[in-house]
Amino acid sequence: MYDLIRPLLFALDAETAHRATLYGLDVAHRSNFLHRVAKPPEDLPTTAFGIRFPNPVGLAAGLDKNADHLDALGALGFGFVEVGTTTPRPQPGNDKPRMFRLPKHEAVINRLGFNNAGVDALVRNVQKSSYRGVLGINIGKNKDTPNEKAVDDYLFCLERVYALASYITVNISSPNTQGLRDLQEEATLRRFIETLREAQERLGSQSGARKPMLLKIAPDLSETELDAIADVLLAAKVDGVICTNTTIDHSSVAGDPHGNETGGLSGKPLFERSTAVLRGMRQRVGNQLGIVGVGGILDGSDAVEKISAGASLVQLYSGMVYRGPALIAECVNEIRRQQENIHAA
Repeated sequence: MYDLIRPLLFALDAETAHRATLYGLDVAHRSNFLHRVAKPPEDLPTTAFGIRFPNPVGLAAGLDKNADHLDALGALGFGFVEVGTTTPRPQPGNDKPRMFRLPKHEAVINRLGFNNAGVDALVRNVQKSSYRGVLGINIGKNKDTPNEKAVDDYLFCLERVYALASYITVNISSPNTQGLRDLQEEATLRRFIETLREAQERLGSQSGARKPMLLKIAPDLSETELDAIADVLLAAKVDGVICTNTTIDHSSVAGDPHGNETGGLSGKPLFERSTAVLRGMRQRVGNQLGIVGVGGILDGSDAVEKISAGASLVQLYSGMVYRGPALIAECVNEIRRQQENIHAA
């Protein structure tokens, strides 16, 4: 079905197509037509961060920033859905155009800039949703909040989403908010994470339910920087890490009509680098924390490679643009076959 629709969507600019797709999914869900668009996979139970996931294939943050489409996305068969990035106050994001498809490379460049309706709007949308699956909520800072006060924005969001989230992702790795990635510097990150960990434990004690907290990191980090981040994560006993966000390295798409656009590159060109960061992080942290692999998954074998590199779970984003909902079941089924082969060996 998606193969028939995709040429129509690709005739639109990327951001308009994004909105049209989500609107169409909502309509299909309300009319009970969604099962014709995608058949959810059979369960493949997976446990990570103390949470039991129906299957290990999730939706990455960014597709549904405000949880406006949670019911429809949840019905596609994802083992979990991550919404956001949300910020304390609404903000429009960067100027348009700010999202570009690179079909030759099966890639996307975006410089959206945390465009969202604010955390209170996201909370209202989650509260009125009927989705009862595993929900991640990705939090960030407002563009005009200086880095020395950034932790206040994250604390603000953490406190508001805590009761509704299955887990919370701290996003300090988007390349589209100026200076955000500076928060990954070791000394800054250590203070930042310690403050959020204290709030996490306090909220867990108050609510009687401890929610895991994950850190999403960039792919454009040196080995020394990755060493430092791993040390901070282990020392602070963070629950997990998401490897990785988009890359600012566009060398793989040089010569493409949109290859020089400013913003984060995702899709197939990101796969090798994001998987290398994932593999390196697993080597650094051992089995002490869970890892989510995201970046460039375009088919089931890509998902399997992420798992083989050390991921507990995987997430899709750009692959949904190029492959549609059928990619979900393909990834789950390939991971299932891998597990069966391992058990049979």
